[in-house]
Amino acid sequence: MGIRTTVFGYPKIGKNRELKKAVESYWKGEIDRNEMLKKVEEVNAERMKKLIEAELDYIPSNDFSLYDFILDISTMVNAVPDRFRTIQDSLDRYFAMARGTKDAIACEMTKWFDTNYHYIVPELTGRFKLVKNRPLESFRWAKEKFGVETKPVITGAFTYLMLSKVYEKQEGSLLMKMVKAEESEKFRSMLLELAGIYNRILRELQQEGVKAVQFDEPALVLDIPKEKIDELLEAYSIITEGITDISIFVHTYYESLEHFEKITKHLPVAGIGLDFVVNDENIENLRKYGFPEDKILQAGVISGRDPWKTDFKETLRLIDEIKKYVEEDRIVISNSAPLFHLPVSVESEKGHLDERLIKLLSFADERLDEIKTLKQVINGRSELPEQSLQMLRDEFKDEKIRQSVKEIQEQEIKRPHNFKDRYKKQLQLLGIPKFPTTTIGSFPQTKELRQMRAKYRRGEISQQEYRDFIKKQIEYAVELQENLGLDVLVHGEFERTDMVEFFGEKLEGFAFTKNGWVQSYGTRCVRPPIIYGDISRPAPMTLEETVYAQSLTKKPVKGMLTGPVTILNWSFYRKDIPKKEIAYQIALALREEVLDLEKKGIKIIQIDEPAFREGLPLKKRKQEEYLKWAVKAFRLTNNTVKETTQIHTHMCYSEFNEIIEWIYAMDADVISIEASRSKGEIIEAFEKFRYDHGIGIGIYDIHSPRIPSVDEMLEIAERTVQVIDKNLIWINPDCGLKTRQWEEVIPALKNMVEVAKILREKYGDQYQW
Repeated sequence: MGIRTTVFGYPKIGKNRELKKAVESYWKGEIDRNEMLKKVEEVNAERMKKLIEAELDYIPSNDFSLYDFILDISTMVNAVPDRFRTIQDSLDRYFAMARGTKDAIACEMTKWFDTNYHYIVPELTGRFKLVKNRPLESFRWAKEKFGVETKPVITGAFTYLMLSKVYEKQEGSLLMKMVKAEESEKFRSMLLELAGIYNRILRELQQEGVKAVQFDEPALVLDIPKEKIDELLEAYSIITEGITDISIFVHTYYESLEHFEKITKHLPVAGIGLDFVVNDENIENLRKYGFPEDKILQAGVISGRDPWKTDFKETLRLIDEIKKYVEEDRIVISNSAPLFHLPVSVESEKGHLDERLIKLLSFADERLDEIKTLKQVINGRSELPEQSLQMLRDEFKDEKIRQSVKEIQEQEIKRPHNFKDRYKKQLQLLGIPKFPTTTIGSFPQTKELRQMRAKYRRGEISQQEYRDFIKKQIEYAVELQENLGLDVLVHGEFERTDMVEFFGEKLEGFAFTKNGWVQSYGTRCVRPPIIYGDISRPAPMTLEETVYAQSLTKKPVKGMLTGPVTILNWSFYRKDIPKKEIAYQIALALREEVLDLEKKGIKIIQIDEPAFREGLPLKKRKQEEYLKWAVKAFRLTNNTVKETTQIHTHMCYSEFNEIIEWIYAMDADVISIEASRSKGEIIEAFEKFRYDHGIGIGIYDIHSPRIPSVDEMLEIAERTVQVIDKNLIWINPDCGLKTRQWEEVIPALKNMVEVAKILREKYGDQYQW
């Protein structure tokens, strides 16, 4: 039989983001539903053609989505919050859950494990019910259109529930509160109920003649209590009951499998998938525990998360090691993690990127080729391709930069001034009232702006014409903010396409793709930079626009930077030096920018770290090491500023409870956080910790087109006032406004400013220490 192959998670967005264009055109009313669905099907068909051409033994299906694969499951099993049940049309209801409506707040959105993908958090309010069998529909579609039998891929019931939230009564109160499903006493009963639904899905697939199914269970790599594993096994006994004709695979990724021996031996499935790329722990587990002789090993030996070419020699050595514990005909080669973390193809970068770098890269299409090549080599049908990857990487070293990092490795990095003293001085210098209002940084990027940027990049307008246009946008934004009554202004970031890409383009050691788009959430895509060399700042990056904005107003204008940890975590970074050293290189470059802004009279500098929590290792035993260097990298950007220079940071859509002490250790004067979709629940982490630095409460959900009312935002603000020192509270949206329209932003900001006015009337507008 020989080695077999499969893949999963191939990008959904299309080679040129056709999914985004089709769905957003539908939202805008530019095309009707039928045309949108036709275009979307074309995108999925192109995906399927490539998967078929890869000569896979197990071709995946049910891994395509209009918005989010977790939302797909929620709507499939009737996990629809009550506020959306009045929407009769299923597609309208689906998008409403993701984006909200005029009358209903969107479902919460948060990071998917330790990645930059965001999923829609399930809100479990009632009983599960199978509304429609999506995996069956996908299987039938592939068979009818292409004549192939596929392996439906479904997020497993255990992972789905671990990512969910449920309403429970608060102790001593009639009020309901959202809690993590994993913390609920109802977890087991909900899991077993959901297992029954999954069993019905499988029975219908079995009746259709489906031969294999893959359940993705990345939650099994987390630090799971033993009793939860017993519940997992109980659930899978229900899921697999009566399923005799389908080979069920459970794939795990992003880390090594917890409770390795118990799960591999006792989970009642045909195969287990393991990530062998992330670290050596799964191969160590094989050495220690072996692998059951009655199970297939789906070996994730090709990276799904980084863009570097597979080293075939090393991978073949790894496979040879695996074959010591698992017979070859019981091994299926796979990608280690979903391929949607990668751009679609390197082909469109040829002629754009340095040829030396091109030789190092492999995106999703190239991963398909690599898996095909490995299969042919192992099964004796082709020779091993020649590679010299390390030699190419050596060309991008800078010893001077590495020496600078080496010198600060053992130093304690922090600001010398006590927070309380410097914060009072900062507020006196700034002259802003209590409950100051601001925004996170970006303002709407209009069609006109995007067109002008495209013309400039094509050489159709001069640099001066483009700069003059950007200045006009800044003038409009500053005047608008003053008219709205905001207290601390921003320049709007009109010159930036992306908060990471902008800085990477101006730093040495980064490369940028032409078409290397990756899905972040829904139709939102980003182009991660590629860190291939040592990093330095050859020239100022943000001074021109920030200083110009400040010249237009007497109110303070924030300097806006993206922090080192976020730039790192949202980039494809090199693997030949430790990750923390890359973070320190970026931090040293940003510190130069911070000091230049300060010299130009900018009194507030915001260094955003929305990906700080995202980079947290999934295993608790590994988290402290990461947090130590992540905090140090942030501090390194601003440890030399004056005490009167106020440092802000921004974090969004993350769980903060476990890392609140480390956020505090960052020592930012003000942190702005999301509080709208979580309905202010995130404030609890800061309350319990007795956080005593400035906090900007994100009361306006910018990821939805709806305009929140004054009362709605005031409710969140008032909840904050009850638990946080009023002298420390700032009022702001929960994220940048880049993706919104001016007609949404202006009334929403008016309402937000009105909230601050109400708070000042009620609690006073002067600081009281």
